Amino acid sequence: MRITGAQIRAARAFLRWTIADLANAAAVGNSTVQEIEKIDGEPTIESSLQWRSQARVEALEKIQRALTDAGITFLPANTQGVGIRGGVDIK
Repeated sequence: MRITGAQIRAARAFLRWTIADLANAAAVGNSTVQEIEKIDGEPTIESSLQWRSQARVEALEKIQRALTDAGITFLPANTQGVGIRGGVDIK
């Protein structure tokens, strides 16, 4: 399942993480998180260069893994749209 920028923003808010927190957890740059979060839908590969496409895919995978490891479940699209579910205790 491909996650959306809106789901990433929601997950980060649920966890009370800053952009820097997510970037550190995913081992990506702050600007990478910012660019991916700008898109409400599924982030697209805007560059025709293969290495840029692969870098974006890898960054999305790292971000999704970091959020999943923190207890976030990404819900696929249905008639109500996409969503997230948190399975962690927030203190």
